[in-house]
Amino acid sequence: MKAIRACAYLRVSTTNKTKRGDAATFDQDPAVQEQPLRDLIAQRGWSFHRVYSDRASGATERRPGLDALMADARRGAFDVVVVWRFDRFARSVKQLVLALEEFLALGIDFVSHQEALDTSTPMGKAMFTIIAAMAELERGVIRERVAAGLDYARHHGTRSGKPIGRPRAVFNHDEARALRVQGWSWAKIARKVGASLSTVRRACE
Repeated sequence: MKAIRACAYLRVSTTNKTKRGDAATFDQDPAVQEQPLRDLIAQRGWSFHRVYSDRASGATERRPGLDALMADARRGAFDVVVVWRFDRFARSVKQLVLALEEFLALGIDFVSHQEALDTSTPMGKAMFTIIAAMAELERGVIRERVAAGLDYARHHGTRSGKPIGRPRAVFNHDEARALRVQGWSWAKIARKVGASLSTVRRACE
């Protein structure tokens, strides 16, 4: 049988330098995360491929280590991704679900040490289905709220009570027409009544 190749992904934070004790050690020292993942891979009898790591906060949009992992996944460099915890890998449920869906399409399994999620097992696949369903539900609720807000705004204006879009120019149309009859130019009338030239012309014509 072909040996199953497993990689590990680590992320240590740059935002917890003032912390003390175990939490600070966990966030700052990659070895604290790496050794348990190496042990798990060895226990499963998998072949160790490599470690991908980043030193960045969870909110960082781009991470070189994670980008390299995803690129190698698409090249078929390994069969399993092992992480310490969800929040070390993904900054949001949406990012997690998108990555897991791509791994699924590529035939790559995903194991989270702390959450005991293993998509190579039936229970792990079921957990992933639940996570994906919750993420889709959240996206649906957000879409509905946005649509409802836009619909309300179209009918009632903004939350401040002001209408949406450019406010209508308010000026005395009769005065503008009278000035035009007197021979004033459109530009001069516009300056006089405090409106744009095109607005004055449309109103008078």
